[in-house]
Amino acid sequence: MHIASATTPVLLDAIADSGGQVRRLTSALASGMRTTAAAAAIAAAWTMPVHAQWTTPPVEAPGVSQHLFESEAAGTTVSYHVWLPPEYELEPERRFPTLYWLHGSGAAVASIAPISGWFADAIEADLIPPMIVVMPNGMNYRMWCNGFDGVVPMETVVLDELLPEVDANLRTIPSRRARIVEGFSMGGQGAARFGFRRPDLFSGISILGAGPLQDDFMEAPKGGDIPPNLRELIFQQVFGGSAEYYTLQHPRTVAEQNLDAILEHAPFVRQAVGTADFLYEMNVSFHEDLEALGVPHSFLVAEGVDHSTPALFEALGDGNWTFYNDLFGDLDSKPADLDGSGAVNGADLSILLAAWGTCGDGTPCPADLDGDGTVNGADLTLLLAAWE
Repeated sequence: MHIASATTPVLLDAIADSGGQVRRLTSALASGMRTTAAAAAIAAAWTMPVHAQWTTPPVEAPGVSQHLFESEAAGTTVSYHVWLPPEYELEPERRFPTLYWLHGSGAAVASIAPISGWFADAIEADLIPPMIVVMPNGMNYRMWCNGFDGVVPMETVVLDELLPEVDANLRTIPSRRARIVEGFSMGGQGAARFGFRRPDLFSGISILGAGPLQDDFMEAPKGGDIPPNLRELIFQQVFGGSAEYYTLQHPRTVAEQNLDAILEHAPFVRQAVGTADFLYEMNVSFHEDLEALGVPHSFLVAEGVDHSTPALFEALGDGNWTFYNDLFGDLDSKPADLDGSGAVNGADLSILLAAWGTCGDGTPCPADLDGDGTVNGADLTLLLAAWE
C-alpha cells in the first residue's frame, strides 16, 4: 500500500472531519512536517466534509465517463467512472461482462486513465474479450471497508448499491459468472475482502500487490514510506484505533468466516506480487493463509518487480490474460447460448442437462446461468426464458 508523503497535496483528500480525535492527530501530524505551509494545509484539512469526498472530479480519457448516483448508505451523491469498449456502441443489443477495478491508496482518480488505457489496448489487440470496466470511488485512504464509526460505509456502498446501479443502467450481463473484482495495493486487499465477503457476486477475484495485509496495521512493512503519525491517523479514521476491528476487516478473517460460501461458489482467485515490492512478504504470508484454509488460488510471483501496477502486468506477460479469458472468454450477449450458435435452442438445453449438478471442481461452469454454484431448475428456467 503506497501512501504519498505527508507533504504532498494528495493527502488533503485523505483527511475528513471525524471529530476531535482526528483533529488532535492532524495537529500532531502537522507538528512533524518540514514546512509551515504544508503543516497549515494539513491542519486545515480535517474540516473537509466526508460527503465532499464521495464525488471526485471527472476524468477525461478515451472511453471513460463519470456517473453519479444517490447513495442511501452514504447519504449523499456518489461518483464512479466507467470505461466502455468500442463494441458497446457498435453492437447496441449486446451485453457485456463487468470488471470492477479498485484503485490503490492516494489514487482515487489518478489510476483511471492508465488502467482504462491498459484494458482498451488489450481488447483492441484481441488479448481479452470486450468488457465493461467500472472504477468505483474508494476515496484516497479508506481501505475499501466500512469505517468503524459508520461515517464512511465504503463496502456497503460498493457491494449493495453500486453493483445494482451499474446493472440497472448499463448493458451488463447481470450475473455472478460475468463479474470480476480486481485491485492493486489498497485495492488488492479490497478486492480480496469484497470477493471473499460476497463470492455469490463475483466469479473472479484478482489480488495484485495487496496491502495492508499485516497482522498489526501499525507495524510498518519493511521498505514502506508511511510516517508513523500518518499511519496512526489512518488507523484512527478507518478502524477507530481498534486492533480488533482491523482484524475483523482483514481479508484473512473474512475468508475464515465465510469459508463455506467461498468453497461452495468456487471463484477463480489469483494473487500476484513482485519480489521487490515492499509488500512482498505479507503477500507470501497471505498466500500461505489461503493455502491453510484450503481456498483454491493461484499465486504468481514477478521477479524483480516493485510496487507498480504496469510493471506487474508486464511481468506477468501473456499469462496475465488467461485469468480474464478463462472467466469471460465463453460469455456473449446471450449467456444461455451455451454452444455459441447465436440461438438458444435444444442444443443448449442438452448442454445444460449434461452439466446438471454442482459446479465444484474449480473450472468454469457456463451452464450455471444464475451463478449460484449449481446447475439446477433455476438455470433451466433462465434458459427456457431465453428460448428462440
